[in-house]
Parts: sequence; C-alpha cells; structure tokens
Amino acid sequence: MKIKKAVVPAAGLGTRFLPATKAQPKEMLPIFDKPAIQYIVEEAISAGIEDILIVTGRGKQTIENHFDKSFELEHYLREKRQYQLLKSIEEIGSLINVHYVRQKEPLGLGHAILCAKSFVNNEPFAVFLADDLIYAPRKSAIAQLIDVYNSYKTSVLAVETVPKEKMSSYGIINPILIKDRLYQVKDIVEKPKQENAPSDLGVVGRYILVPEIMDILEKTPRGVNGEIQLTDALKIFLKRHKFYAVKFEGKRYDVGTKLGYVEATVEYALRQKEISAKLIEYFKKLVEGL
Repeated sequence: MKIKKAVVPAAGLGTRFLPATKAQPKEMLPIFDKPAIQYIVEEAISAGIEDILIVTGRGKQTIENHFDKSFELEHYLREKRQYQLLKSIEEIGSLINVHYVRQKEPLGLGHAILCAKSFVNNEPFAVFLADDLIYAPRKSAIAQLIDVYNSYKTSVLAVETVPKEKMSSYGIINPILIKDRLYQVKDIVEKPKQENAPSDLGVVGRYILVPEIMDILEKTPRGVNGEIQLTDALKIFLKRHKFYAVKFEGKRYDVGTKLGYVEATVEYALRQKEISAKLIEYFKKLVEGL
C-alpha cells in the first residue's frame, strides 16, 4: 500500500527557546525565510504524501493559520502587484491537505502518534519529528525510507551515527547489516548509558510505521517520565515482526537545540544564490575581526 499519509507531532512547549516561544510555537521559528514546519511539509510533498496530520496543543494556532488562506494579505499583495510574493503565499495554502488534532496532555511521542489513529485508518504512514530538518538534495530522507518500506512492507526507522557522549539522548538500535546503509533491527534501547549502548546508530526524526503500531501503543504502559514511549511499542512490535533502519543520505539539523537552530539558519541561507556570496563575505570579515 502506498504511503499517502504523514503525522507530525507538534504539541511540545518549546521551553529551550523561551522567551522566543512564549507566544510563538517553536515549529514556527524561521529557518532563513520559512518556518521550520514548512520544510517538513515540503519534504512530505516531495515524497508523494497527500495528507498530513499535525498533532498540536494549546497555543499552536499560528501553525493552522500559516497553512490556511490569508485573504487580506493576498489581496494586499495583488493590489501592490507583488506577484512573486503573492505566489509564494498562495502556494503555502495549497501545498497539501493539512489536518489537525489536539494532544490534550503531554504524554509523550507514542501518545502523540496514537492521537492520529482515526486519521491513519489502518494504513501505513510516515512520521516526521519537527525538530529534525534533513537536507538531502538527491532524495529526501522520508523518500529513502519509503523505498525500503516498498521492498519489505514493514516499519522503517531513520538512523545516523551518534557521538558517544550523546547516546543517552537517543534510541539506539542493535543492527544487523543487510546491505549498504540498510539494517535489520535486532533490538532498540531507549536512551542507554554509553557503556550499555548496543551500537552507535541512533534513531532520528523520520519513521515509516505500519498500522499495527496503533494497537500496540494503546496497550503500551507509561514508561520513562510517565510517558507512552514509541520505543517501548517498537520493542513489542519487534517480537512479532521484523523491521528495518536506514542510515539516510543527507545532513540532519536538530533545530530543537539552539546550536542546531543557528547552524540550520546559516546553512540554509548559504544555499540561497541571491545572498550566498554576500553572506560568505560577511562571515570572512566577521571572523577576521574576532
């Protein structure tokens, strides 16, 4: 079955970016000239996904407004004959079918995905974590996972090599190499201590999940921090089915951290032809002055 639906959990409070996120969702913080969540939606579109469900919480209305039509702004731009800007604004509202559901309590990633059960409607689906932007010019990260799903018809996770000192922040897989960049997952451990990690491959923010995961999540007890952990559900899934991991080609930016956010903003800006040369010159002068 074709992957046509995606789920984007976006109910977090964004406390690491306070006070910037006091009245602005972290997913709407701009990376150069687009909010972070728009890059996620564009990646979904590039992979042929037709419907996307954003799991929101209190204070996230600006996400809905961003992907809605803005009649007043469109009329203003038309009157001013600013047609290029008008086109960019009109495209935002017509990119994809965007749906919303509220996660009423902060009960973890597994619970956020479970909020999408009726939307998924017994179909395989993609999951994007909005904190992870992945620049992959040849083929998007989610498209790389979909290719594996199309071959094996089971769940697929994105992984990358994680520094030893950061392993306790990730789910780490115990991998069996199938071929270049493709692994069968033998086990998965949530946030292990460095000495207990089964490998250096950490799960990052792209998944293809089959609908059976929803039934498992409904029965998964609360784990770390009193939350329903997706990793716990995947360990149960692993007892019944094989699943795989892809070491994707591309560069990931953790825009949920301040350093990752700055890196993404700078590097996405450097990829813009209209300003890249001047920006490089600026950085040279800045470094010389330090």
